[in-house]
Parts: sequence; structure tokens; C-alpha cells
Amino acid sequence: MNFLERLNKKGDKILFYYDYGREKGQRPSTGIFAYVKPKTALEKAHNKEARAILKVKAAEAIIENPAIGTGYIPTHKFKENFLDYFREYVEANKRVGNRHLQGSLRNFRLFINKDFLHPSDITENLCRSFRRYLLDHFNGETPADYYAEFRRVLDAATSDHYYKVSPSEKVFSQKNPSTQLKDFLEVEEFLELLTTPCPNEQVQLAFIFCCYTGLRWVDVKPLRWSDINGSSLTTRIIQAKTGRPITITLHPVAQAILKKAALIAPPKGGASLVFSLPSPRRVGKIMDKWIDRTTFNKHIRWSSARLTFSILLKDKNVDDPTIAYLMGHATTEQVQKTYKRHRPKNQEDTIAMLPAPEIMPYYLE
Repeated sequence: MNFLERLNKKGDKILFYYDYGREKGQRPSTGIFAYVKPKTALEKAHNKEARAILKVKAAEAIIENPAIGTGYIPTHKFKENFLDYFREYVEANKRVGNRHLQGSLRNFRLFINKDFLHPSDITENLCRSFRRYLLDHFNGETPADYYAEFRRVLDAATSDHYYKVSPSEKVFSQKNPSTQLKDFLEVEEFLELLTTPCPNEQVQLAFIFCCYTGLRWVDVKPLRWSDINGSSLTTRIIQAKTGRPITITLHPVAQAILKKAALIAPPKGGASLVFSLPSPRRVGKIMDKWIDRTTFNKHIRWSSARLTFSILLKDKNVDDPTIAYLMGHATTEQVQKTYKRHRPKNQEDTIAMLPAPEIMPYYLE
């Protein structure tokens, strides 16, 4: 393995580059340098260490090149702890707006409940157990999404010669459809909640804000004043098609909420949080007390705000692509499948739309 040496612009340091060929990109920097004329004992020691590191890198390259295309993994590239491989894969492949990969790693750690896991310990049975763990702890598409990312990591490990065949090859992702439909607010209930006092003003303001913007708990909790620009909100959700964040025009009520929040806790710069919210568990108890003060009997949670946002827009005949954009989805699939009304708003009016004769037939008289 050869290394190229070049002087920097000042001419006081030697920069080292890999020499893989003459094509573009085949001479990347090693990140190592040496002093041309070391003046101190420290600089002389640095030069000695730099040359020693170059020898190690050359030896590693000599081992790696013959191993390409074989099942052998050089020791310096093999991760004895699969959790280290998983973590590095997440860091290299995570995308803004997509938390499934990070969620998969977090839940896999909770599942195995230990800090070390050799790659050979991951078997088909362990994959099945992890899938069962996800199905037991999550509803909807979440278990399928998390497990799909776990399979993707194992596929990558198989490509890196950790396995001849991926342990998850025969263990596929599964969804866990919720048997309980989530409650949402009808127009009358929405308006009643607006005027019903809440035990925690911050919770009240943030929840109503979500009803008018479609934000999730994970979106509103870290919301900062720098995300607000006049009458618009720039979300942290990135559009897959344009690569740009989604911008939502704020309803007058949402704008009024922001003014109130600024009066309660004047922002100290753009990095300040808009709402000061307690823990999710504490919020659940506050929501229960708040809903108990209303006349309707529903199990309202934070996710109900996003569902209400979608359904009320749909009731006003807003098209699915527009709703999908406002909610940060790349397609209309989620709007049509998840964020929809499961029962008619007014059954009597709906049924009355069916055709009826002016005079009842003789056999019904």
C-alpha cells in the first residue's frame, strides 16, 4: 500500500494521501500530517507517531484487499459486539424526519437487556422473539416499521459477511392493527374544549395548538420560537420529494395561542421553547381532568388532536393530497387509511340520502 506526500500551502507540513489509482476520488486524505522541520520534542514525537500510524494503515489495507469477495472479515473491521455495528449503521443511515431506525435500535436494546451481543447470538429464533416483543408493545404499523429496519441492518451485516444467510430471512414484518378506534373531537366538542378551563395552562395551549396544526406530541414538545415566522410555522418534518421542511399557515386561533404563550413566558431568543410541558405521563392525567370538565364522554389523548385536525378538514371536503402535505406525509395512504372518520357524522342525514318512493309500495302499507 503506497501513500502520497504533499506539502500544505504554507509548506510547513507534509500531508499524506492514500494512493488507490489515478482516477478521481482514488487519492483520499488519510487525515495524517507530519511537520517538515520539527522544532520541539513534541513535534518530533508527533512525526514519529504519524509514521507509525501510516504503517498500521498500510498493513490493514494489505489484509483487506485479498479479503474482498471472500467470507473472511479482517479483525480490525469485525465488530464483536453487534450493538456497536447496529449503532454505527444507525449513525450512518439516519434521516431527518424518519425515526424508525433509531426506534428500532432503542427497542432492540430494551428487548435484549444487555450491553454485549455477539453476532452469532442473533438467530432466527431471536428474530422471532424480537418481532413478538414489538407486537406486544406497539400497535398499528409501528412494530412492522421497527422490525423492517432491524431486518435492513441484518441484510447489511450479511452483505458485510457477518452471515452467509440473514437470520431474519424467514421472519417477516407484521403489523398490529389496533382493535380500539381512537376518539376525536367533533366541531361542537372542539369548540366546547376551547372554552373549558384546564388544570395546566401550558397543556391547554399546546393541545389546542396541535388541533389547529396537526402536530404530534414529539413535534410540539421541542417546538422553538425560531420555528415561527409571522403567521407560518416551519416544521421539522422534511418533504421526501423536495428535501425541504413543511411550512404551515397558522389559523388565527393558533396565532392567538402563540401570543398568549409569549406573554406567559417571554422568549429569550429563537432557541427558547414555545411551550413548557410536563412529562407524557403527567400530561395524560391532566388531560383526564380537563375532559372530565366537559359534557362529552370520550377518551381524548394527544394523538386525538392530530386525528381531529385531519377529520375536520376532510369533513370540509379538503382534498387528501392537501391534508397529507399538512400532516407531513409523502403520500395520501395514511390519510385514507389511518386519519379518517370511522362513523358518519350524522347517521340520520346520511341514511336519508338513499332513494325512497313518494308512495310506499302496497306490501309495506
